[in-house]
Amino acid sequence: MEFKDYYEIMGVKRDATQDEIKRAYRKLARKFHPDVSKEADAEKKFKEVGEAYEVLKDPEKRTAYDQLGANWKSGQDFKPPPGWDAGFEFSGGGYTGTDEAAFSDFFENLFGGGFQARGGHAGGRQFHARGEDHHAKVLIDLQDAFNGASRLITLQAPQVDEQGHVRTRERSLNVKVPKGIKQGQQIRLAGQGAPGMGDGGAGDLYLQVVFKPHAIYKVEERDLYLELPVAPWEAALGATVKVPTPGGAVELKVPAGSSSGRKLRLKGRGIPGKPAGDLYVILQVALPPADSEQAKTLYTEMQNKLAFNPRSSLGV
Repeated sequence: MEFKDYYEIMGVKRDATQDEIKRAYRKLARKFHPDVSKEADAEKKFKEVGEAYEVLKDPEKRTAYDQLGANWKSGQDFKPPPGWDAGFEFSGGGYTGTDEAAFSDFFENLFGGGFQARGGHAGGRQFHARGEDHHAKVLIDLQDAFNGASRLITLQAPQVDEQGHVRTRERSLNVKVPKGIKQGQQIRLAGQGAPGMGDGGAGDLYLQVVFKPHAIYKVEERDLYLELPVAPWEAALGATVKVPTPGGAVELKVPAGSSSGRKLRLKGRGIPGKPAGDLYVILQVALPPADSEQAKTLYTEMQNKLAFNPRSSLGV
């Protein structure tokens, strides 16, 4: 996937005001509109301009895009880092006046999910109206889901100043992470959304939980997966080995005749819940290096004494 420089497409500077972006869009939309333009690639450019404007006209999308794109150039191979959009507070304006099919894979990858409308908008324009709900994605440690935790989180929210420039303000909140929370679940902070109108109450803030990448565990719902190295003799003869779990090391019986890829279950050792998840241990047979004369001798003896062909199932 190629990185798209929306500022370059719009022909504006990165510090352009919202009014400058609007004027640039109107000019380019007239220039490349397929009904009036004589240029061969007018339709393609018209779609590119529309996509760029969809992001840059929205202070929330623009703020996220600015941080993400600071170190990329147009046309470069691009892969957004995990959790790139964590910490951005937004109300979720969704798609506005643009055909969803007109967006590129680049746009869909970045904004097709987390930045679409999520509801919670105040209804009507009455004097008394509840404030909008806000949303943000937050990264937490896997261990927080096991024990519960209180964490100080910092959120970034865009705002347009008097000159029309998009600025970022930060606010910090103490958040209680409940024990047993799953990835993708939300923590609701009542009254921490947008203020209401008149006597209308403030909206709520919903924090979507995402786990930070873990060094040894992979997570699926409440289950954990761990690749466990075992020695050839442990796999062949069977053994009792220690396995790390988020609650501390436990002993696991490796059945004799095991091979790489065998999956063993430690019931209830996953993320707490009703029921708790499981921890699945995937065995990986690790070969000792032949880095000494003694090791080379042992490998030679195995070669000569064991009638073993690892490719027999392939018919060779």
